[in-house]
Amino acid sequence: MAYDIDLSGRVAFVTGASSGLGAQFARVLARAGAGVVLAARRLERLKALRAEIEADGGDAHVVGLDVDDPTSIRAAVAHAETEMGAIDILVNNSGVGSTQRLVDVTPEDYDRVMQTNVRGAFFVAQEVAKRMIARSKGEAPGTFTGGRIVNIASIAALRVSPQLGVYCMSKAAVVQMSKAMALEWGRFGINVNAICPGYIDTEINHHVWQTDAGQKMVQAMPRKRVGKPEDLDLLLLMLCANQSHFINGATISADDGQGI
Repeated sequence: MAYDIDLSGRVAFVTGASSGLGAQFARVLARAGAGVVLAARRLERLKALRAEIEADGGDAHVVGLDVDDPTSIRAAVAHAETEMGAIDILVNNSGVGSTQRLVDVTPEDYDRVMQTNVRGAFFVAQEVAKRMIARSKGEAPGTFTGGRIVNIASIAALRVSPQLGVYCMSKAAVVQMSKAMALEWGRFGINVNAICPGYIDTEINHHVWQTDAGQKMVQAMPRKRVGKPEDLDLLLLMLCANQSHFINGATISADDGQGI
């Protein structure tokens, strides 16, 4: 049997869409036919991505979002549904990093990482899920066809790396959060899964791979290479597809064997 992942008629909300993985996630979902809501703080970057998606025949809408602010989250989700319709897919991608020894972490450093990676991701998912659940119960307009929430964690959630302790802790929390959401929300037709990417070459870290330290890291990898954002395309599409209704609460590594 041949499968065609067609997301036509679905609305996808992508956080952290202004660059890197978030931008690529938005592109691939749009190419699959979904209407995509591009959410982040850097509006000019989002507008440029929207123009790119529309030039490619896709449908995209821009909304400002600060995941550290619950008021911003509620407003962004409400605006997205007003403009595009009920959200069927959430790609919870916003995140920040921190490279420090644990003894050097300040309360401000700790709070910044946990606020965005855990608290922000939780309340974005909660706001979207409330609306999905209401539609499932027939308490809100819209045809409920099954929600998909994909939380972007990291292989750092599964294997601790030097000087990334707080980041690792935050992404481990995202994995457990995804399981808890899958357990509670599954009965409403909402599937929640986590992707744990390995090292991916994006504009944020591209310079690292050109340094001696970066090259040393590459040489220690099983296949001595860094991933590209598009290496996650098919995994994302699979988890967002109508056919993925039996995949719920999964934590899937996409790391080229780096976690072995």
